[in-house]
Amino acid sequence: MRQYKILCSILTMILAGCSFIPSYKRPALPTSASYPGVTGKQVSVNIGRLGWRDFFTDPRLQGLISQAIENNRDLQIAIQRVEEARAQYGIQRSELLPSISAGALYDRSRTPADLSFTGAPMNISTYAATLNLSTWELDFWGRIRSLKKAALESYFSTEEARRAAVVSLVAQVANTYLLECALDERIAIARKTIADRKESYRITRRRYEVGAAPKLDAVQAESLLNQARADLAGLQRQRDLNLNALTLLVGAPVTPSVQLLSQVAPYFARQIPAGLPSDLLFNRPDVIAAEDQLKAENANIGAARADFFPSITLTGDLGTASTELKHLFGWSSRVWSFTPSISLPIFTGGRLRANLALSEALRNEAVASYEKTIQTAFREVADALAERRWLAQQVVAQQATLADENERVRLAWLRYQNGAASYLEVLDAQRDQYAAEQALVQERQALLASNVNLYSALGGGAVDRAQPNPESSSAKEMEKGQ
Repeated sequence: MRQYKILCSILTMILAGCSFIPSYKRPALPTSASYPGVTGKQVSVNIGRLGWRDFFTDPRLQGLISQAIENNRDLQIAIQRVEEARAQYGIQRSELLPSISAGALYDRSRTPADLSFTGAPMNISTYAATLNLSTWELDFWGRIRSLKKAALESYFSTEEARRAAVVSLVAQVANTYLLECALDERIAIARKTIADRKESYRITRRRYEVGAAPKLDAVQAESLLNQARADLAGLQRQRDLNLNALTLLVGAPVTPSVQLLSQVAPYFARQIPAGLPSDLLFNRPDVIAAEDQLKAENANIGAARADFFPSITLTGDLGTASTELKHLFGWSSRVWSFTPSISLPIFTGGRLRANLALSEALRNEAVASYEKTIQTAFREVADALAERRWLAQQVVAQQATLADENERVRLAWLRYQNGAASYLEVLDAQRDQYAAEQALVQERQALLASNVNLYSALGGGAVDRAQPNPESSSAKEMEKGQ
C-alpha cells in the first residue's frame, strides 16, 4: 500500500509539475473613464450582447448582412485561420502525453561460414511484435504546459480576430447600403430637378421667342439643365460602383433595389444612448484578441525559463521476439527495454538567456500593442460620439437652410415674372436649392453612419441572435478540457 501511495505521488508530481509562467495582471486602462464631450449619468449597455439583427431592423439590410457572413471570402479566410490555430493547439497539447505505437518485424538474414560462430553458414529468421514508447519528456518544469497555454491563448486570439472580422464586415455592409440609399435619393432629386429645369427652359425659351425675354435667359436656363444632367450621370456612376462594392462584400450577386434614404431612416437601426463608460471597450473583439496575445507571450516566458532546468525523457518498448513464428507470442519470447535520460544545459553560448530576453521583449511589445489597441478603440468611439452629436445639429440646420432656399426660389421666380429681377437671380436660387437638397441627404447619411460606426466601435455586431454561435461554444469547451 505504501509503494502504491509513493507511485501515485510520483505520478501526481509528473502530471502537476511546476510552472514558471509570470503571474498575469491586466494592464490598467490607458484612457479616461468617460468619453470627451459626454455629460450626464453613465448608461450601462452591453453592446457585445446586442446582435446585429437586434440593432439593424431594416429587412433588406438584414438579408444582405446574412449573405455577407455566409459568403464573404475575407471572412472565410479568417474562419480558416481559426481552424489553423485550433489545430496548432491540438498539436502542442499532444506533447503532454506519451506517444505509443505498435510495430511488427520480420527479418531474414544469412551469415557466411567464416563469420559464423559454428563454422557453418547460418540462415536466421527473426519475428518481433512490440509496443514502442517514443521519446517522452516529463514536464517537471512546466515547459510543455507553458507552450500549450501559449497555443491556447493564440487560438483564442485568432477566434476573436474572426469576431472582429465579422464586426467590420457588418459595419461595411451597413455603410455601403446607406450609401446606396443616399445615392438613390440624390438621383431622385436630380431627376426631379431636371424635370423642373426642363420646364424652366421651355418657359424662358418661349418668352425669348415671343420677345418677352432676352436670349441670355434661355441660354442660362439650358446651361443649368445640362449641369443637372451631368450631375445625374455622375450620381448614377457612383451608384454602379457602390453596387459593385456591395456585391464584393456580400460575396454573391445583389439585386438592385431603389430605396430612398428618407424612407429607410426611421427603421434603419436602433439608437445607442450617450453616456457610455469607457470600460465597454473590453467588449471589442480586437481588444480581447490583443489581451489573448499578451497572455500567450506571457506563457512563452514560462517555457523560456524552464529551458534552464534539466530535461528528463523516457524511451522504451515492450513486446515479443522469436526466430520462429509459432513461438512469437510465448511467455519466454518477451522482450523489453526502458531508457530514461536526463539532459542538463551547461554551456549554450548565451542562447537560453537570449531566448528568455526575447520572450520578455515580446511580452512587453504585446503590452504596448494591447494598450495601443485600447487607445485606438477609445478614439474610434469618441469620434463616433462626436460625429453623431454634431451631425444631428447639422441636419437640423440644413433642414432650415433648405426651407429658406425653397422660399427663395419661389420669391425669385415671382420677381422675375413681374420684371423686378433678372433671370440670373432665379438661376442662383435654383442652384443653391439643389445644393441644399443634396447636402441634406449626405448629412443624413453621415448621421446614420455615425450610429453604425459607434455600434461597431463598441464591439457589437458579431453575434446573430437568430442562430447559434458554435465557434464561441467550442472555444469554451476547449478551455474547460485543457
